Amino acid sequence: MSNPRALVHTLHTHWDTVELLVRLSREFAVLTDEQVRAGIARVAPQLDAEAQGAVLRALVNADILQPLPRSDDLQLNAYVLEFVRGLTREHELGLAAVLQARVAAIREATETLNEGMRQADMDRLRGAANTLAQLFRQISLQLDQDRHALFELAEHAKSADASAPISQRYRRVLEAYDQYVEPMNQMMDSGPEGTFYRYLEDAERALDLAGERLTIRGALYSHRLQVRQVAQQAKELRRFGRLVAQQCADTLLPLREELRQHNALTAAIGLLLGQVRKRGLRRALQPHAAGATLPLWRNERGFRLQVGDDVRAVMAAARHYQPASVAFPQDEPAQAGPPLEHVDEVGIRERLARSLPVDSLLDWLKTHYPHLTDATLLRLFHDLQHEPRWSIEAADGSGHTDLKTIRILHHPHRVSAAA
Repeated sequence: MSNPRALVHTLHTHWDTVELLVRLSREFAVLTDEQVRAGIARVAPQLDAEAQGAVLRALVNADILQPLPRSDDLQLNAYVLEFVRGLTREHELGLAAVLQARVAAIREATETLNEGMRQADMDRLRGAANTLAQLFRQISLQLDQDRHALFELAEHAKSADASAPISQRYRRVLEAYDQYVEPMNQMMDSGPEGTFYRYLEDAERALDLAGERLTIRGALYSHRLQVRQVAQQAKELRRFGRLVAQQCADTLLPLREELRQHNALTAAIGLLLGQVRKRGLRRALQPHAAGATLPLWRNERGFRLQVGDDVRAVMAAARHYQPASVAFPQDEPAQAGPPLEHVDEVGIRERLARSLPVDSLLDWLKTHYPHLTDATLLRLFHDLQHEPRWSIEAADGSGHTDLKTIRILHHPHRVSAAA
């Protein structure tokens, strides 16, 4: 017997793998060891063979996967399969007979409820109310699961390969409509032959009457609350059943009609091709021939194509079109920039070394190199004042030096030989 805590913990740890195996179980009722390992590798590709085997053993030890007798194959635990399918909306379509049996059980529980009220048997009344609550919950759950199963059938049919025959694509849809939707519609018919609404109305009426009588008798509040809650479940189930039946019919009926229309179209085309084969194309398509009035596939509609005035104007302009001559622009002469200056920085440094000490470096540069531009003189001034081989000191007082275009206000830098 499996440990519930270990099962839930393993299910939480390897949820992605279990979910993949549950989807795989829709195609294979029994899984082989290779299929399970392939599923584990698909979910966790970073695991090696040993780690995959550890995951497989954990699933088997937790009783999520159960080994089959006389075989090495595995199957999913039925409780785990039902639980995961319910959470992931992967349920198979249920049986209409099961739903009908549960609806019929509502009538028996309602009779037990009425009998308990007549005999003033509180235990019997509460037991019948509990039975009705369980039936309502089971029917609501089955309707919700069947609705999602039908939606999935329709999605698979619509997304199937278009090259496959339409009868093969919609085979499961037709089977679901004939075996489930049609019996459910008959059961939920509001007429005298329908049992769903009639039994629910009887149960709802009996529950309301039981609530009133319990109030008159001064029964316990918990008993009255229980009956009132079950009555509310009955009202909600009536609404939900009508909604599910309408959604299922709206989903499957267009596909069913499409298949029927396709069958009629195929019959008409086959009839025409037979006449063409026997009588020839000209005689088969003559107006007085029997094949002139063909259903569904032929539509006679006369039309006339006429050119609008705007198109005429465009066409007339295009006929007399003359390309306009466009003069290409000439390249503009490049603007002459300032002339490049040749500066012998090595000679300047040697001359400065011979002239040491110098009281003002900028004035010395202006005096000995007056032909240089102001920008060049300032660049040389900044480069020379950072020379490590000389001792440069800035004076405390400030002075100004007039260059060619600008006046420099600065502290004269004294240059002397380094100690």
